[in-house]
Amino acid sequence: MSPTDEQGYTETGQTRTRLPGGDPYGGAPRRTGRSSSRGLVTVVGVVVLLIAAIAFANRGDGSSSGTSPTKKDQPKAAATGASGTRPVQTKTGTIPTGFAHTQQGAQSAAANYAVALGSAEMFNKASRDYVLDAVMSPSHVTSSVAAMDKAYTPAFNQSLGLSKDGAAPQGYTFVSRTSPIGTKVTEATNDTATVEVWCSGLLGLAGDKSTNPVTNSWFTITMNLEWTANDWKIITHSQTEGPAPVPGDDKASSSDQMSKAVEEYGGFTYAR
Repeated sequence: MSPTDEQGYTETGQTRTRLPGGDPYGGAPRRTGRSSSRGLVTVVGVVVLLIAAIAFANRGDGSSSGTSPTKKDQPKAAATGASGTRPVQTKTGTIPTGFAHTQQGAQSAAANYAVALGSAEMFNKASRDYVLDAVMSPSHVTSSVAAMDKAYTPAFNQSLGLSKDGAAPQGYTFVSRTSPIGTKVTEATNDTATVEVWCSGLLGLAGDKSTNPVTNSWFTITMNLEWTANDWKIITHSQTEGPAPVPGDDKASSSDQMSKAVEEYGGFTYAR
């Protein structure tokens, strides 16, 4: 989550309700009295049709219907779904590393690096440098450190209610988390890849008297990756707002509930 981030549908229609004694919308009056035999025939007919439909839908004989799917029916982009590939087993500190030299590996790397770049560790100079050293390409670490030092300033930390070095006040819990929703490759060669990661983020200070409560945001991180030293690493990355869904009707949790959630629920290692 970048430090520059800031933290209806209308539907018309009429439900038609049938009441005893007739239809208030002018339809035919309610019929009361069908023979039991006719009702039984109707029920049996419906059941037979359902059984036939289910059997057809679940055919396992691999036979073709005689028609091939049209281009219109096929997905326009590869979905971010499980592939059976195991998550990486190696880490640099707490950050997964050692991804496969494939587009799928590049997407996995981008998702995990998004989590690292959106973590609370980015608000402390020492831990931030450690994160950047783990996710950035070696030739771009120095420039990235300099750029992030200009963004994560002591003044910015204080504007969030933190100390100059990014520590939360006693009795408060600082929350900064990024959760990837999906990824896609927009460009790729054998040793480079541009990956977009759609994310949801949390940022704020959980506490009874916090003036910066934890809020939610939606954004997309674009990463340009290169294959170097047997792993995918970031050359450059940028962030844009959205896509954001319509806010739901969820009741906001108390500061105590939010603090406990952050302490009790750990993060994930993402892989396809």
